[in-house]
Formats: sequence, C-alpha cells, structure tokens
Amino acid sequence: LMMLSGTTLVGAEALMARYEGAVGKGDLFGDQAAGAAERKVDIKGPVNILLVGIDPRDDKTPPLSDSIMVLHVPAEMDRAYLFSMPRDLYVEIPPFEKANWNGGRGKLNGAMSHGSIVPGGNPDPARGFELLAMTVQQITGIERFDAGAIINFTGFRKIVDAMGGVTMNIEREVRSEHREPDGTHRKGNPNGSGYVGPQAVYPKGEQHLEGWQALDYVRQRYPKNGVPDGDYGRQRHQQQFVKAMANQALSSDVVTNPIKLDRVLRAAGESLIFSGRGNTIADFGFALKDIRPDSITMVKLPGENIGTGSAYQGERLVPEAQDFFRSLQSGTVDAFLLEHPDFRNKEQ
Repeated sequence: LMMLSGTTLVGAEALMARYEGAVGKGDLFGDQAAGAAERKVDIKGPVNILLVGIDPRDDKTPPLSDSIMVLHVPAEMDRAYLFSMPRDLYVEIPPFEKANWNGGRGKLNGAMSHGSIVPGGNPDPARGFELLAMTVQQITGIERFDAGAIINFTGFRKIVDAMGGVTMNIEREVRSEHREPDGTHRKGNPNGSGYVGPQAVYPKGEQHLEGWQALDYVRQRYPKNGVPDGDYGRQRHQQQFVKAMANQALSSDVVTNPIKLDRVLRAAGESLIFSGRGNTIADFGFALKDIRPDSITMVKLPGENIGTGSAYQGERLVPEAQDFFRSLQSGTVDAFLLEHPDFRNKEQ
C-alpha cells in the first residue's frame, strides 16, 4: 500500500515527510551489524519485498510469523506477483548466531520465533525477521530482498478503520471461529476445546468489513468454518483482501480526502517496522509508479501434508514450486503461469 501510493504521495512532500517520520525503522536484514552501513542504490528491477504479519501476545513471548508474503516485481517494473509462503512449511532453518540458534528443521513460521531470541532480554521481532528472510531466501532461491516490513495485527485493524473499512468480494460464506457477531471474543467451551456461542458470519458476495471483521475474516482457516482448503484458503483470502485494500487506498475516496489520507498513512506508519535497505518509502513509490492493483497477479504455491493427525509435521510444496522459483530468477513467470494455471489464486 505505501509503495503503490507513491504516485499519489510524491507530489505532497510535506505529507510524505510526515508519513516517513511515523514509520518505525528496523534493521530487518542485519545490514547495520558490525558497523556496516545500509547501501542506497537506484531501485531497478527485479525487486523482491518480504512482508510479514505478526500477532504478538506480549513483549516477552517470541513472535510467530502468521502471514508471510513476497511481492516480486520483474525487470520491466510494470507488474508484480504476490505469493504467500505456507506458514506450516516444514523447512531447514539455518543457524543464527545472534540468537544462539544452531539451526534445525521446523515450520517456517517458527523461524521468526527462533531468530527473535535476545539472550537476557525480550524478543526482538526485527532480529527474528532477519532469520525468517534468510530461510525464505534459502527456499525460493531469491538472493537478496530489496525491502521488508513487519505489521502487527492490531495495526492492521487500525489501518482498515482509518480507511473507513474495506469493501471486498467474499467467495463463499465463512463463519468465525473466534468472534461473535458484535466482535466480542467467543467463550471457551467448558466441556472441551474450541469455543461456544454465536458466530460472526461473512456472507458470500460483496461485503464492507470494519477493521475487526477484516482481521477476523482473513484469519479463518478451518473447513468447519467454511474454508475447505484450510491454510491455503486463508492465504488466498489474505491476498484478495490486500488487493481490495490497495484498490480502495488508491480510490478517490481516500486520495482526494486529505484528512482521511493523513489518517490512513499515520495509522500505517505507526503499525509498521520497515527497512528499505537504504531507500525510503518515497524511493520505492517512484520506482513502482507504473504498478497498479490490477497489474498484481496473486500466486498460490500448492502443497501437501507431511503426516496426518498426531503424526502431522507440516506442509511441503509440490515439485513444480521449484520451477516457479526458477521462473522468478529467469523472468519467465508469465510463461510459467500459462503452463500451470493452478498456481494462479482466485481473484474474487
């Protein structure tokens, strides 16, 4: 959102400076370690950006990466591909000396948790992001991320509310596992696991979602709640919502309303930890000025379970996923998607 807004914001220098000042900065890639300086370079394609959503319980609990997305922009800089990494992907997490992590196999979302450990102190999400980025690079073959951001889910809710809610098309009815129709948390089941009581319902068709509803909807992942393909359905819903959010952020309702635009940008800035590796958000706004929401293709990485029931270990990608990763490097994603239409995620 912040980068795609570049063409709108670059003319409003005062507002852009205010927004830049509100965004939390972090050493997400370890660029400042051992006195190394971030390098500022002209932004040219291809560009790869790692986006991570977390839901921290408290300052003392190592965070898990609940949502992991990669935005890939090819050399032409006129379109983009957004794909999600399954959070349960069973992978090799490399050693990370800063957090006293010796390396090992586990679920991808645990990489951030392992990397965030600060001996003698509270966990550091920025440090966890660094190990997660290393792990994703190892899986995908991406040599270097050009930028990255962490957003916490409380902040996500604030951004949606600052926009006045977001309208999107819901592909099928989904019932909330966690929330009642008024947004309060459902009560725990006194006779076992799960929850009891009325459920918030998100009907099929065009719906306008408030912040708490948007967050609740994109977190649902159980077949019993109307998401038959589990976490892959949740990934698709998250991508669909991001695209709807981008469309609305660039609509006249937001960009021609200085008060609303300022409110949205301030909420986003206060909710983010960002690293452009020496480049600012405005720099990326200029570089990606030709990309609009309708030129972003949403990609699914198909996978399968490793084990079932109590023997479940996580997910593994189908072999063709490696061909997709190779197409990122060779600039042939469009050709790959023509041959593998099942890798395209449903837009609506």
